[in-house]
Amino acid sequence: MKNIKTRYSLSAIVVIFILLGITVISCDKEESVPGEAFFEIEGNHERLEADVTGVTQRYVVRSNRPWKISLKEASDWVRVFPDEGEDDGIFRIIVQENIGFNSRSAEFIIDVEGMTSKTFRVEQEGNVPFIVIENGDDGVNIPSMGGEAFIDVFTNVDWDYSIDDESWLSNHEKKESSVILSADRNAGEKRSAILTIYSPSFPDLAQEVVVTQSSGAVILEENFDWLAYGNAIPYETSGERRYDLWTQEEKDRGWYSTPVESSSGQQLCYARQGFVKLGKTNFGGDIISPKLDIDGVANVKVTFKAAGYISAGGAIDDNILRVAALGAGSASVSELIIDNIPNSRAQDDAGIINDIWDPARAYSFMISGATSETQIQFLGGAFELTGVGQGKNRIFLDDVKVEIVD
Repeated sequence: MKNIKTRYSLSAIVVIFILLGITVISCDKEESVPGEAFFEIEGNHERLEADVTGVTQRYVVRSNRPWKISLKEASDWVRVFPDEGEDDGIFRIIVQENIGFNSRSAEFIIDVEGMTSKTFRVEQEGNVPFIVIENGDDGVNIPSMGGEAFIDVFTNVDWDYSIDDESWLSNHEKKESSVILSADRNAGEKRSAILTIYSPSFPDLAQEVVVTQSSGAVILEENFDWLAYGNAIPYETSGERRYDLWTQEEKDRGWYSTPVESSSGQQLCYARQGFVKLGKTNFGGDIISPKLDIDGVANVKVTFKAAGYISAGGAIDDNILRVAALGAGSASVSELIIDNIPNSRAQDDAGIINDIWDPARAYSFMISGATSETQIQFLGGAFELTGVGQGKNRIFLDDVKVEIVD
């Protein structure tokens, strides 16, 4: 009987512990249930007012529930990202530029689990009639050997164009949002015309741009505006394109870069936004012009824009540029110190203006005895830079012009 009683006592104890465990688990479940649902946007924002240029606005969410944001009615000029989240989070409203004359509005619905839906309203101003010619203040240049010029037009009105002197233009046409001008080779003096973009409905909006063709003495002009890789900010190198990765169409322009054997045969000229960069750390790179279009023998002047390399943090390369006439002719100098230095990131952040492509900062040298076999080489220091100076000699290059001087 004693043993039976003991067994019953142990069973009772086990039951008590099981009941206690269930009670504890029940209490834990009750304590883990969230409180009352809440959702708010920091600052209690309920609307966004945007001007015609558009905006991307960031908002911080405080919540204890899943939430989702959607447009009440579909709109292609405003969106939200991300459009849903869990608990606290961040979303952005992205408003595009309004080129139309009318103001516009959109309403977002914010659904939060356990709560009544909220709304967020976006309003944007209407624009005014405008015509903008891209880089119109700088004018448009057609090389002396002839070619095409594309003038991009940005407008929100009907438009057409006129030219005050089209006698030297072989062709011109309006195509989508551009005017395309063509000219044959110019054997004489520099010539120009005024292109006017106007709106039949809004005559006061007329804009003008001067179109110029260099004189026949200019035998090579290159602004590299057919290159569009990476970033226009010199120290931002991501996205630039090395020469051996250029398209065949880009290579067919006639410019060439020497393979650097010690750098796995890479051609270390990098395409950027309308200019090129020569070299990388420990290796120099070059770019070589097409053969010059010369009848017989001539002396020529080479003008170009160049800038030395500076890192985002402010470290400056050695910045030596070597130049040479290949094939025929002799250059008046073999190297130049490029003392035209771009801004560092700190200088950019401070708002310091520094136009490294200012024509007043251009460099030049002479080539005597140039012929149709002459090519011009621009080289950043040397191909092998290990143990040479800092081992860094990157150079930016743009706007190469060659003209006959006698």
